[in-house]
Amino acid sequence: MLDLRRLRLLHELHERGTIAAVADALRFTPSAVSQQLAALEREAGAELLLRTGRSVRLTDAALVLVRHAAVLLERVEEAEADLAAANGAAVGRGRIAAFQSVSLELAAPAIATLARTAPGLRCELFEAEPEDALPALALGDFDLVLADEWPHQPRPRLSGVDRHDLLADPIRVAISTSHSAARADPEAVRLRDLAAEPWVSSEPGMGWHEVTLRTCREHGHFEPDIRHRTRDAIVGLRLVEYGLALMLLPELIRIDRHPGVTLREVSDASRTADAARPSVRALLDAVRAASVRGTASSRGGASDRTG
Repeated sequence: MLDLRRLRLLHELHERGTIAAVADALRFTPSAVSQQLAALEREAGAELLLRTGRSVRLTDAALVLVRHAAVLLERVEEAEADLAAANGAAVGRGRIAAFQSVSLELAAPAIATLARTAPGLRCELFEAEPEDALPALALGDFDLVLADEWPHQPRPRLSGVDRHDLLADPIRVAISTSHSAARADPEAVRLRDLAAEPWVSSEPGMGWHEVTLRTCREHGHFEPDIRHRTRDAIVGLRLVEYGLALMLLPELIRIDRHPGVTLREVSDASRTADAARPSVRALLDAVRAASVRGTASSRGGASDRTG
């Protein structure tokens, strides 16, 4: 009889690519993973791994088992979720992944609430960008991901992951209070008046970078001079405060600790989650409550792994 735990290791190897990655994700040693896969080969009575130097490749027989393992593991997760729902208690472990601003404004308040209302639930927070967190969610590394989705850049719909709208968060231009454009109008700025300014954004390929390019092109008809690159909005705000750059910023990110920065209207954008287990549902409900308390309007969203 095939051991389900060993089938899971084979499935993880197919998804993650290396024995070392499987060991790291499941907190095993690489030698333990190799031993369990060797035992699975004996159970299956077929060669499952082709070893080439330090790497391994799955055989056709292994790929057959992987397809069946995916179905079996999904059914086990559904059974566990149904059992947890029947018990009704939010207990166990809830793993949340979120990028910096929603970690501060949504995840941390939600976890603080759950510490009082669901003391049997161990909440764990991991700071991670959606580009990394969402694929990890699909693999089961997290239970809930707070992710963003920018205009014209929808996130891929991942199999086994539920999505639910949380917040819609307007995008503003963050500008130094001493800037002439900020003094000229207390509500809005014309982007074409800022064409010669340096900007701060993330590296290419990230949503922040792409929305900066698109917004400046569509609303200002210019190519922005992105002079500074960071994933940390606080770093960007400090550059803005010193008058060294401008940046596009969702309203969810608070600027009250940066008195030299003000926001002006230009465009908007949005973000997204759902849950089946009481533990994940408790996480999601707490995040929703935090979003209502913390912002009048905000970006944000969450995704959770079904099962």
